[in-house]
Amino acid sequence: MAKTPVIAIVDDDEGVRASLASLVRSLGYEAQAYESGVDFLREPPGDDPACMIADVQMPVISGDEMQARLIASGRRFPIIFMTAFPAESVRRRVMAAGAHCYLGKPSSGDEIIRCLEEALAGEVPQ
Repeated sequence: MAKTPVIAIVDDDEGVRASLASLVRSLGYEAQAYESGVDFLREPPGDDPACMIADVQMPVISGDEMQARLIASGRRFPIIFMTAFPAESVRRRVMAAGAHCYLGKPSSGDEIIRCLEEALAGEVPQ
């Protein structure tokens, strides 16, 4: 039997984490929520999520810095970035490093679902 995909949610806003976890579970996936990139990076490698939804602007370590650390340690999986402060320079940087989507906050559930399903299907971001 196939294992249920695990979606990691990394956001310092508790309300956003809870709503994203609820959305992910409603789609039949398992959600693991983290309040910071530091918390996620403490997880041992080897059982990485199928996909991650992460905020860009977080205290201590930003989403794009977390992405760089994951890549440097050889941990690669699709990342969907969300931010309330979209910046073209950040979008270009995270997408060039392999992010799957870069969404503004708030984003519609349909938009998040589309990005998540494309990422899990291995579709190349556009």
